[in-house]
Amino acid sequence: MSTKHTAQVILAGTDSQSIDFDSGCSSLLECLEQHKIDVPYQCREGYCGACRAQLVEGDVRYNQEPLAFVRPGEVLLCCSKPNGKITIEL
Repeated sequence: MSTKHTAQVILAGTDSQSIDFDSGCSSLLECLEQHKIDVPYQCREGYCGACRAQLVEGDVRYNQEPLAFVRPGEVLLCCSKPNGKITIEL
């Protein structure tokens, strides 16, 4: 089964490296891992906050409401997906 490209994820501070987020990924964290990008995490349920990243540009939607505190401009990678093209800083 092929996966469908649904969004572009640009990694700020990495010479504009970008990856494709596809519909086969359950979260940004899973997509980054599939592209061999090392991201710290301790859960996949939105309550620890270890995978917190800066959302530089764009918008995300959460699979579930995060239980960890998320400041404006931050995103939890373990429980979110991009709404179109986004830029994040890890």
